[in-house]
Amino acid sequence: MIIDQLNQIWTGILEFTARFVIPAWGELINLLPILLLIGVVGPILTILAIAWLRYAILKPRVTAGFVDPRRPAPIGDDGQPVFPVGEPYSLAEAMIYEPGATRSVSGDELLVSCPKCGLVRSAAVETCGNCGLSFSLTPPTRVLRPAAPPPGGRAAV
Repeated sequence: MIIDQLNQIWTGILEFTARFVIPAWGELINLLPILLLIGVVGPILTILAIAWLRYAILKPRVTAGFVDPRRPAPIGDDGQPVFPVGEPYSLAEAMIYEPGATRSVSGDELLVSCPKCGLVRSAAVETCGNCGLSFSLTPPTRVLRPAAPPPGGRAAV
């Protein structure tokens, strides 16, 4: 009797371990599409994601700089610079500055001619001492320019 019970316990242990040791091949074959997805498609998608991330990190960046707000004054027929009315300018540098500027790059005070009467005054003063015209100009937003010529060279513009 004890031997029969030991045989039953041993048979139960063998049946229990047989589930893990001897696979059911039909069930494993049914898992083949999932294993193919995990083993083949997964690594391909991972490689593509890593390549895209590497490109996003290392791609060339467009550099841009600020456009200089100064511009040279045009030269008139008499050889002297011609300054537009209402815009600050430096007589010593012969440069026209952006609206709202009161000092040149070298630190000199800028001048502006009144659009109404033509009186030349300091750009720091907002009201004309001759005609009483009061106007204040604010600096415009800065414009970005590309650091290099456009693709195709300068002639493509």
